Amino acid sequence: MKKATRKEIESIKSALLERYSDAVTELDYTNAFELVIAVALSAQCTDKRVNLITPALFEAYPTPADLARADIENIKRLIQSCSFFNNKAINLIAMAKRIVEVYGGEVPLDEKELVTLAGVGQKTAHVVLIEYTGANLMAVDTHVFRVSHRLGLSDDFSAIETEATLVKKFKTNLHQLHQGLVLFGRYICTAKNPKCDTECFLREFCKSTDGFKPR
Repeated sequence: MKKATRKEIESIKSALLERYSDAVTELDYTNAFELVIAVALSAQCTDKRVNLITPALFEAYPTPADLARADIENIKRLIQSCSFFNNKAINLIAMAKRIVEVYGGEVPLDEKELVTLAGVGQKTAHVVLIEYTGANLMAVDTHVFRVSHRLGLSDDFSAIETEATLVKKFKTNLHQLHQGLVLFGRYICTAKNPKCDTECFLREFCKSTDGFKPR
C-alpha cells in the first residue's frame, strides 16, 4: 500500500485540525473517576452503549470508596449489556480499591500510575489523559487504526505500533488529532460503506477503502 508523503501528512493534519479542533469524547462523565470507568467499559463496546449503562452505575457508586465496597453481582447486573461484563465488573471493583488504598480516593492523572489500575492499559490511560488533561498523546482504537491505514499514515500490524508511528509523524496537537481521527472513522470513514463520495474531506489522500483491523 502506498504511504502518505510528508506533504500529504501535513495536509491531512491541517484538515483534521480545522474540522475537529474542538472535538471531545462522546462518552458522558462529570469527573476523572467517571471518565476512567467509561473508557474502561468502552473497550469492545460502543460509546452509545456505555452512555446507556453509566448513569445508573454512577448513581449507585458515585465515589471510588462506594465502588470498592460494591457487590460484584450488582455491578454485573448494571453493566450486563456491555461486552465482557464479567471481567469488567471484577476490574471496576479492583480499580476502585486501588484508587482508595493507594491514591487516597483520587484518580492519578499520570500514565505510569493509571496503568497500575485494573482494566487500564496504555490505550485507556492515554484516552483519559487526552480527554481530561489535553495531553499531547495518541491512542489507537479500531477507528484510528483503520483510518491511519486507509490514508497511508501507517502500515503497522498492531495498535501500539500504529500509535508510535502517528506520534512520530504528527508530533504536535496529538490530543485533537486523536479525537478527530476517532470521529472521522466513526461517522465518515466507516468500516463498511465509507462515505467516500458524499462526506469525505480527505478523499484525495485515500490509499485504500479496505477494512483494516489491528492484530
